[in-house]
Amino acid sequence: MSLFGKRHTGESVVLIDVGARSVTGGYAHFPADVLPQLVYTTRVQIEFRDGELEQEAVVRALTELDEVLIRDGAPALLRLTGRGSADAILVSVDAPWQRTFVRSEYLEEQKPFVFSRRLVASVLEKTQAKPTGKILVDESVIGTILNGYETKDPYDKEVHRAEIVILTSLIDESIANAIITTLEHAYHTKNVYPIAGSSLRYQVIRTVFPHERDALIFDVTEPLTSIALVRRDLFMAHSQVTENIATVEGWVQQIRTELAELARQFPLPRTIFLLAREPEIFGLQEALAAAKLGDLWLSDSPPTVVPVVAGQLANFVQQSTTSPADLLMLLMTLYWKNQSTP
Repeated sequence: MSLFGKRHTGESVVLIDVGARSVTGGYAHFPADVLPQLVYTTRVQIEFRDGELEQEAVVRALTELDEVLIRDGAPALLRLTGRGSADAILVSVDAPWQRTFVRSEYLEEQKPFVFSRRLVASVLEKTQAKPTGKILVDESVIGTILNGYETKDPYDKEVHRAEIVILTSLIDESIANAIITTLEHAYHTKNVYPIAGSSLRYQVIRTVFPHERDALIFDVTEPLTSIALVRRDLFMAHSQVTENIATVEGWVQQIRTELAELARQFPLPRTIFLLAREPEIFGLQEALAAAKLGDLWLSDSPPTVVPVVAGQLANFVQQSTTSPADLLMLLMTLYWKNQSTP
């Protein structure tokens, strides 16, 4: 389930990722019955100036990105589809402006009741998080437990007890409003759909690696690293490395510190999915392997580090641009495709 509902195939979408140090954009097309196509990608660094608000620097970079996308990306989309405009904009907002967390809602009655989509929608509406200074951009049901049993197909069943596991994404209100206003003005559309980057990437990793039900996700696509803990397919915890570490050695030490804190609360999975841009990802993989992290698992055997690279998404997304594959844009394309599937 998603706040912006199911989309339709045959459409084109502008993809925007707002990171801590750069903004990345692209166009994707979603033809019926075939793989989606990533048509064009580009990236602009955020230049922070003394005395200005962070959101001013983000808006300036986003405006520059929009100009390049419209000037160079729209013609590429036109050549592929015969139409140079997009139907919607998906914008992923990363740290430090987003927060992702999991909560559970419980239902129990003495008499059996029907667990329905309408019931779930009603529960979400009544329990929505509304913190001051944040906007709710996505709530996705990532797990259901009926009468004590995890259930993949839960709807229209009679139950006495139900637990709904909900993944919630929040974005700082000021930066979200600035981003949405900028995009609406640039593309002359109100169809702007924001989501927290960590939520998006977790949901896509579940699609690409469906058999890995327990894993850690290290997101190093931007200088601020985040760690997500997944157990039994459920997003259990999220840790943010708040400092921009200057060296790989310092980064590894910070990772070790964060993992040790997570291990106080949860058993650590032995699979680590590493998200980073190429070619940096392979150096980070080597650094993790050399760090001998196995002691955090009380074992001599280190965890398995799986670098997530563009080639692993070839069965899910086609790329018709000559630019090097951008992992974030590929993941966003796959996320939108999943939202389009009935």
